[in-house]
Amino acid sequence: MITKHAMRWFGPEDPVSLKEIHQAGATTIVTALHHIPIGEVWSLEEIGKRQKLIPSPLKWEVVESLPVHEDIKKGRPERSKWIENYKNSLRNLASSGIYTVCYNFMPVLDWSRTQLQYELEDGSIALRFDLVEFAAFDLYILKRENAEYPEDLASAAEELYKNSSPETLKRIENSILLGLPGSNDAFELKSLKEMIQEYREIPAQQLKENLYYFIREVGPVAEECGIRLCIHPDDPPFPLLGLPRVVSTEEDLAGLMEAYASVANGITFCTGSLGVREDNDLVKIFQRWADRVHFLHLRSTLRSYTPHLSFYEARHLEGDVNMYQILKAVYEEQKRRAAAGRMDIQIPMRPDHGHALLNDVERPTYPGYTAIGRLKALAELRGIEYTLTQVS
Repeated sequence: MITKHAMRWFGPEDPVSLKEIHQAGATTIVTALHHIPIGEVWSLEEIGKRQKLIPSPLKWEVVESLPVHEDIKKGRPERSKWIENYKNSLRNLASSGIYTVCYNFMPVLDWSRTQLQYELEDGSIALRFDLVEFAAFDLYILKRENAEYPEDLASAAEELYKNSSPETLKRIENSILLGLPGSNDAFELKSLKEMIQEYREIPAQQLKENLYYFIREVGPVAEECGIRLCIHPDDPPFPLLGLPRVVSTEEDLAGLMEAYASVANGITFCTGSLGVREDNDLVKIFQRWADRVHFLHLRSTLRSYTPHLSFYEARHLEGDVNMYQILKAVYEEQKRRAAAGRMDIQIPMRPDHGHALLNDVERPTYPGYTAIGRLKALAELRGIEYTLTQVS
């Protein structure tokens, strides 16, 4: 096959079991130590405990994610402590035989949707983001100080807020306040406002400089250990709540790749996150940085404008992402890596954000991380891979 077939597993509390993941066709496990507070060192002991839970032939090969402490993102003096901890976690992961580490540099909110139970025409459930709903949350539920929107968007948000039921408004609030995947915690309005306030004096360019500082600090350690760091793009790829986003476009990625020119400084190529922007040419971006793509998140979204942006998680072979062309480009990169004698010929790939299908709806799972929905997505992606390898 072209890629290493992977699935994300959130640990012992994940409703989707390792047995089900194996039955779906994955052999590579993507997981993280969510119980360890952000910034603390991942010890050899804790890494080993997680590895012992994963039976052969499954293998933990990708970390998603090793979180970056907020002090690092904000460029505070205390960041040196957290960066040293990060380096020690990388060393311990490498000593444990785990070499692919995904991370992100999104301030406060790692990802955001306004609807977690969006019903499609066939009754399956998807994730959805609506810019008017998000603006209504910002202006009238969160009531963020100095929140500014274009007049037409602000007017649409006001109308939606006034005409929505309490249940709809609560749904929007709960969806946006959801905690990180793998966590049972959610933000509260008060704490969210406080966290946003701390970024008021950090413009996008300063956040970029803080990211570059981080990668220049940890990059040499990753390189020495054989670790392949791979940043996840912003989701969605534009500013929210007045917070800067700095990993949303080809230009953003180019700046980061140039900040530390090493294969250790790489990309998690998420077709869903990057694909929300019409100005992102996914195949072009992949081909430009193919040798530094260390992890693939394959999903598709479908944009609409009424007149303001909304998008939902489409079926993997539909929507705005041409999955065939993406995997064709991945296959060409695989052949280049083989010819160059690289060890990482196959890039780990996981189907991202599967729909809730059949009895997925009968058990609680992390939003987007269903059993049957991801099984279907992986089967479709494997079908494209098989076709590519047979016709080439």
